[in-house]
Amino acid sequence: MRFEDHPHHDNPQIKSVLDQLVDGAVSVLGGNFIGAWLQGSSATGHFDRHSDIDFVIGVECDLSQDEVNSLHKFHCQLYHDESPWAQHLEGSYIPREILRDYRLAGKEVWYLDHGSTTLERSAHDNTIAVKWIIREKGVVLVGPDPSTIMDPIPVAELRLDIFQTFANWAEVIFENPKEISNHFFQTFAVLSYCRMLNDIRRGEIGSKRDGAEWVQTNLDPKWRDLIDRAWLGRPNPAVSVRRSADPEDVQRTVEFIRVCLEEASELLRSFGHDPESIRDAA
Repeated sequence: MRFEDHPHHDNPQIKSVLDQLVDGAVSVLGGNFIGAWLQGSSATGHFDRHSDIDFVIGVECDLSQDEVNSLHKFHCQLYHDESPWAQHLEGSYIPREILRDYRLAGKEVWYLDHGSTTLERSAHDNTIAVKWIIREKGVVLVGPDPSTIMDPIPVAELRLDIFQTFANWAEVIFENPKEISNHFFQTFAVLSYCRMLNDIRRGEIGSKRDGAEWVQTNLDPKWRDLIDRAWLGRPNPAVSVRRSADPEDVQRTVEFIRVCLEEASELLRSFGHDPESIRDAA
């Protein structure tokens, strides 16, 4: 989809921030700039006033230190723009070859975290799942259609990648439930596991809202209230991350993740994969 056909184009505050993002990146990067695309909820659906604006900027080669320094200055200026959306940008600058090849997922690239004004090295957006969103559903701000510069991702690879993320994060939480002891991460975990379970089932990336609705309809009804509270807990993440989660919700979230992991394992078996071998290889 081109940006001109996306609902963001009709929101003057969002459009202003994105226009500045593109103009600033082009000004700093010059011939190193390939294109800019939206991913995340802007691309998968159910974007709302509590969402981040997730972007990816393609570059011909990895950023030089001079480019990084200039982008630090630019993002600091943009962060203080009068539009509140300027504080909710999150995205990465990904070199062409890494962007093209899904097998290069996991390599660190320059990344702007939500609420930050400086870039850091991270593989946050260099995942098979994010690359699938960019290629299949990305919103073109400027530049080529991403499907013309990115290799297609086999559905089996996508499912296995989602499950690996699913299982790895689950093991961390099982070992130390304090990982989700604040309100933001507890609610984020509930909604993320809903989405990932539904994504494995469908073989494509959808929204947290779609995942939550599918789980509420198809899993034990006892989880509905936990999911409802997680959805209602999305506003004001900067405040939410400083609040402690309800201890009972933390315990139930751990139990919910165990159930989701069992369901995901059964789904993978139905598609001809061995979930235990995937977890052992992680």
